[in-house]
Amino acid sequence: MYRSPLTRRTVLLGASAMLATPSLLLAQPRRNISSFRTQAWQDHFETLGVGCLLADITSRAVHYWGGDGDTYRLFPSSIPRSEDLTRRGYTEVKRKAQNPSWTPTPSMRAEDPDLPIRMDGGAPGNPLGTRAMYLGWPAYLVHGTHDTRKIGRQSSSGCIGLYNKHVESLYEMVQIGTQVLLL
Repeated sequence: MYRSPLTRRTVLLGASAMLATPSLLLAQPRRNISSFRTQAWQDHFETLGVGCLLADITSRAVHYWGGDGDTYRLFPSSIPRSEDLTRRGYTEVKRKAQNPSWTPTPSMRAEDPDLPIRMDGGAPGNPLGTRAMYLGWPAYLVHGTHDTRKIGRQSSSGCIGLYNKHVESLYEMVQIGTQVLLL
């Protein structure tokens, strides 16, 4: 049986590795921690109206302010996979749907021809989850997802995704005409 001798060099290497470990752990990226914070609606909207919804692409967070001036919610979200899929600017919620059906866009079908033509609401694998809020731009939504791995990531084809339990809560608060800003 071979036994390596304990030398001064192995002791120093082992000790330096142990000392470096905490600083290496601290150096790991801490994405979104500093930017996932509360915001004021006044910084983004002129009036509160029936409510305001801010989808912050950088921090991957959705902020909602109710028209009553007291309600505020903050939710983690998924964001578009790339900048060219990302639409920015002001719009509003045009309609809402429970258990929405999903129809892939032509660009989605070009990217993946195996996608179904349409998927009924409530169907297993429906990427829109349990609720959807349709924006003033065609094919852009704030919706739920059954795939919880997508939240906090660049994973959508343009939409803003939320955990189903969060989108269900938000859906109850958001009214048609709620102002929306994708920033």
